Amino acid sequence: MKWRGRRKSDNVEDRRGSSKGKIAAGGGIIAIIFIAIQLFSGGDAMEIFNQLQEQVPAGETRELSVEEKELGDYAGVVLADTENVWNALFEQNGSSYPEPGLVLFSNAVQTACGGASAASGPFYCPADQKIYIDLRFFEELRTRFGAKEGNFAIAYVIAHEVGHHVQTVLGTSGKVRQLQQGMDQTEANELSVALELQADFYAGIWAHYNREYLEQGDIEIALSAASAVGDDAIQKRTSGRVVPDAFTHGTSKQRMEWFSKGFQTGDLSMGKTFEALIP
Repeated sequence: MKWRGRRKSDNVEDRRGSSKGKIAAGGGIIAIIFIAIQLFSGGDAMEIFNQLQEQVPAGETRELSVEEKELGDYAGVVLADTENVWNALFEQNGSSYPEPGLVLFSNAVQTACGGASAASGPFYCPADQKIYIDLRFFEELRTRFGAKEGNFAIAYVIAHEVGHHVQTVLGTSGKVRQLQQGMDQTEANELSVALELQADFYAGIWAHYNREYLEQGDIEIALSAASAVGDDAIQKRTSGRVVPDAFTHGTSKQRMEWFSKGFQTGDLSMGKTFEALIP
């Protein structure tokens, strides 16, 4: 993506220079599996996050590397682009868009949804309307889960998490949580899948309206990241078998299809992932 010299969002908080926690001793492969299972959860698993972290005294600081600073700048430009797109789309529909925040952190972080470790992967906290990302996650996504190399995976993830913010603002997430309370686990999982696929669709919507800044290979990188975190792909890697009733995010094929649908159409009315599930 063409990003150098372009506007960065004012809604980015970079906490990477300070160490406020570390991943608990139960990290390693357990943490890696947890990253895959909880990826893009939208803040649904904070109790588990708390169990995975071990707090250490605040105040430790370090200088960010040139590469880390560049990735932070890149993330800031991506967030600014999502602001441009969603401000315009909300205005077209006669409403205003409350811009979310983006917090970049290392190892562990405190949020309005509770504490989280880097093992959580990127997530959105509806309580403070902020996205939390440890950017080192993307190296894991590539090396452990087979996603293509390229920074546009970061753009896809940020756009996906912004999609969860849009769902919160529109009331979609709240309605889903309410409906899930009266359902068995399989039915509740189906709604979770629909929520995640719609967030992928919204990420595609953002990419559609950001075409002028896209470069060759960007969409392929996004699709590769979406495929890498499909429920079926994750289950095969972690347990060797696929259990559809346990899906919470959608298959690799579904995630790629819904991102592609948003990208190709740019039409919000086409993102009806809940059509057969919510009356």
